Amino acid sequence: MFKTALLTIVVLLVGGVTEAAEDSLTWKLGLAKIKITPTERMQLAGYASRVEPFEHVEHDLYAKVAVLEDSNGHRGVLITADLIAFFGELSDDICRRIEQQTGLKREQVLLNASHTHSGPKVSIERGATADQNETVRRYTTRLAEDIANGVAQAIEDLQPVRLEFTRGVVQFVMNRREFTAKGVILGVQPSGLADRSVPVLTARDGAGNPRLIVFGAACHNTTLTGDNLAVSGDYAGVAQQHIEKSLPGAQAMFILGCGGDANPYPRGTLELVHRHGQELGDEVLRLVAGNGKSLSGPLRTVYGTVDLPLRKVSTRDEAEKLAKSQVSYERYVGEALLARLDQGEPLASHYTAPLAVWQWGDQLTLAAISGETVVDYVPLVEKTLGPLNLWVAGYSNDVFGYLPSARVLAEGGYETRGLIRGGVGQFDPAAQDAIVKKIGELAKQAGRAD
Repeated sequence: MFKTALLTIVVLLVGGVTEAAEDSLTWKLGLAKIKITPTERMQLAGYASRVEPFEHVEHDLYAKVAVLEDSNGHRGVLITADLIAFFGELSDDICRRIEQQTGLKREQVLLNASHTHSGPKVSIERGATADQNETVRRYTTRLAEDIANGVAQAIEDLQPVRLEFTRGVVQFVMNRREFTAKGVILGVQPSGLADRSVPVLTARDGAGNPRLIVFGAACHNTTLTGDNLAVSGDYAGVAQQHIEKSLPGAQAMFILGCGGDANPYPRGTLELVHRHGQELGDEVLRLVAGNGKSLSGPLRTVYGTVDLPLRKVSTRDEAEKLAKSQVSYERYVGEALLARLDQGEPLASHYTAPLAVWQWGDQLTLAAISGETVVDYVPLVEKTLGPLNLWVAGYSNDVFGYLPSARVLAEGGYETRGLIRGGVGQFDPAAQDAIVKKIGELAKQAGRAD
């Protein structure tokens, strides 16, 4: 009699837990993972001085897709990849293909690449040969096709999940803006501002098993330096592999934060790639093993653009003065301006940059900024939106060049060279306020509480 009663209680309890778990599965999730390791030998992206094609593949590269659907049927598509960037023209091509295949609109799609400097070139460049550019064209065309197909595949894979969010920390993120008697150089600045947080979004099935782990870090994927000729996802690629190996059945996706002025420390060897990737992966696994903050719906995805003013260069003399500068990044800008003037091209006065905000109920806001975003944009956005329930990402949707803050522009340094795609020029300090103001408007439109 006692055993029967006890068994009945256990069955009721287990049933109650199961029903409670099922009741919490208010989201649907579909996934796709596409191998994008180049099959043709081609140049690697990220270090201008490196002109040779890669020699071997150290780590395979992947593009990954997650389609999230809330209880109202609204969908958001997150696309990440082991690539130098999703440049504007590539992002536009991918989104056009997605809309043609699935009907999903531009504002429902968010792209973020890890900025690995050990992946293939994905943009046509003036200084490249016709054969080199044709190889890039073949690669990016196939890439866009495969990612769009992956989104359609992920939609067919939609399954119930619950979402949670938490945050941790890693220590290898180092500010690289070193102050010297000759100005700011690319070096090591231990006292400089750096975002060492590790945001983690986890999707679990009814049994509590992770299906998706989206995590971030605000640091260049430049553990491997300019002498490297191996294909690799750098620390972010290793971290994803480590997580997926430790949690079979889960897909790990990396979002790069505001790491435009941060490098891994130390750096320079494959052993350090694995060390940093293991550190980041272990921190994510620690967080996933605990309990995160539950995220309810609805999901709101908002997309917009903002015109960012460029420093005005009104005469050829000004461009020539920049081209003769002893400072390498100023000389680069001046030479590029002169090249455009020589070809009869007008100089850009601004750049139209995309921004996006994703809002999960009132529990989490993801503010996604384009460009190689420096760390100052984290406290700037926190001041505008409030620091709670906030994830600030850079390198999203279009990496047109560096997006410095007003402070960085005043101090000088490599990150001030600014726009290098869709025009050329250094940003005006007013670009900072334009970004922050527009993010505030999009967040309000997405429903973030004041």
